[in-house]
Amino acid sequence: MNTSETMKARLLDYIDAFNAADAARVAALFADNATIEDPVGTPLKEGRSEVDAFYAYATSVGARLELIAPPRGSHGQSASISFRVHIAAQDGQPAHIDVTDVMDFDAAGKIVRMRAYWGADDYHLTERAA
Repeated sequence: MNTSETMKARLLDYIDAFNAADAARVAALFADNATIEDPVGTPLKEGRSEVDAFYAYATSVGARLELIAPPRGSHGQSASISFRVHIAAQDGQPAHIDVTDVMDFDAAGKIVRMRAYWGADDYHLTERAA
């Protein structure tokens, strides 16, 4: 059984692997039958090939994740992480998205479901330096 500490450590591994632009390392945290709903309300990405493709793209566009609160565990098989995704807008202006991911884990400590909570009002353009 997973502990809260184990799940929190996996979430920190997720941030580190993403920021290293290591799609394979991020995807390896997921079970073969995992699902991703990013953001919640959009179609699911299901299974190994879709998880691999999702992170291959996500880590290739120069996005960086900034942890804004410590990971939160649970008494069950879920944990959450809140972070800021730093990206460039279509015109190149710096932007960020405030996100909370809730992830469910299997007995082996692999992520079986990831749900990303963010909406249009969580997307912010950042002022350019003068």
